[in-house]
Amino acid sequence: MIEIMKDHMDIVGRAEDAIRSVGLEPVSRPVRGGTDGAMLSFKGLPCPNLGTGGYGFHGPYEHCTLEAMEREVGIIKYLMTHPL
Repeated sequence: MIEIMKDHMDIVGRAEDAIRSVGLEPVSRPVRGGTDGAMLSFKGLPCPNLGTGGYGFHGPYEHCTLEAMEREVGIIKYLMTHPL
């Protein structure tokens, strides 16, 4: 996905600003290419992964806290109300 996003760092910066707006510090880590964001990016819509706020993915203890879900909503609200 980096091969697509490297040409759209303004979008990545905006995502980082949105994450900071809810009191978190953005962390960039390579992930395998099967995410929705990767698929959309390769189809022509640059879409950095924002995270889910979840824990224990694909295991018996996979979950998401209410607080994490509220932060994710805050990130999306920021992106919707702060145009490029």
